[in-house]
Amino acid sequence: MNTGTIVERDSGRSTKAHIAFGTLVIVSTIVFWRTLGPWFAYSLHNPSGSHIVLIPLVSAFLIVRERRRIFSSVRPSMIAGIGVILLGVVLYWMATRGSVSWQGDDSLSAAALAILLIWIGGFLFSYGLAAARAAAFPLLFLVLMIPLPERFLDWTIELLQRGSTEVSYRLFNLVGVPALRQGFVISVPGISIEVAAECSGIRSSLALLITCLLAAHLYLRTPWKIVVFILLVLPLSVIKNGIRIVTLTLLSLYVDPRFLTGSLHRDGGFVFFLLALLLLFPAFLALERSESHRVGSKTPRAAD
Repeated sequence: MNTGTIVERDSGRSTKAHIAFGTLVIVSTIVFWRTLGPWFAYSLHNPSGSHIVLIPLVSAFLIVRERRRIFSSVRPSMIAGIGVILLGVVLYWMATRGSVSWQGDDSLSAAALAILLIWIGGFLFSYGLAAARAAAFPLLFLVLMIPLPERFLDWTIELLQRGSTEVSYRLFNLVGVPALRQGFVISVPGISIEVAAECSGIRSSLALLITCLLAAHLYLRTPWKIVVFILLVLPLSVIKNGIRIVTLTLLSLYVDPRFLTGSLHRDGGFVFFLLALLLLFPAFLALERSESHRVGSKTPRAAD
């Protein structure tokens, strides 16, 4: 069998796989629209879900970007794919039929996970295990589409509140502003501020996590370096939020009281998000350069 015949056969198999997977996504979107609608609404109105609508677009971009590697060997895995799809169907039934007592939006989280399992099962069914392994990051990246379960979300927000309060308190002392702390309330001369749940920085923290995941996937290869880089997200989020609280408070005390209620308070999160990226950049640069050095050091041995 000549090379041209093999290429033509693989191309035909890939085209059929694309059609099969595309059909499954379209049909599932229609079938599960009653869940996808509230899912979309959740992303528009909940600070912890504002990223959700962007995740599938980013995942699709990564798959297209790496399509030659991912689809280099398309061998449908029907049994594995059907198994994952059935698991998703069962979970969706449990999430929507009231057979389980869910708290808050947890039923939406379970239904979203179920739909995601069906899509991943469809990917396995259409393209096979080898393609799924090659597309592991874009597929797992879709997990970020799932709304955080309420208990985990509350725990995360409280953790960010505590960390932000502690950092703010220490920063006030560092700049010479007397401060007293009681719970999530910090009192400085002339004003008391509460680090409420709305001030926890959950939205910018998730944005920072997503940015770091993408940077690690695109530029880092060593597992422990990836883990270290991702683990920097939490402390950087807390430090960034503490700087934001102290900055707004000092501006309101010494410049204009409206800084605590103005546009910088409401919409200035992006400015401090950029600050977090700036603080994170040296660590990323060091890790990325060490990756480049490691790869470069292997080249002469490979040539030998």
